[in-house]
Amino acid sequence: MLRRALYSVPMDTKHSVDMPGVEFLVNERGERRAVLIDLKKHGALWEDLYDAYLVHARRREPRESPTQVKRLLQRRPAKRRTRA
Repeated sequence: MLRRALYSVPMDTKHSVDMPGVEFLVNERGERRAVLIDLKKHGALWEDLYDAYLVHARRREPRESPTQVKRLLQRRPAKRRTRA
């Protein structure tokens, strides 16, 4: 039975990997249930993880061929560039 209380512990000592800014939340049995990521230190890691999640979540969506995408892009009006 999983209790609602989770405990914060340093990185998994079983695999002897120390990654500052990453902590696992474990239940009373020591099972990892969640992870805390310091986004200031590992923002790029979070972006990669989120991108991978989106790819996985959309894996069954219909796809468009490169030809269809090219056709769609050609139909769009060109955006005007502004000078900086």
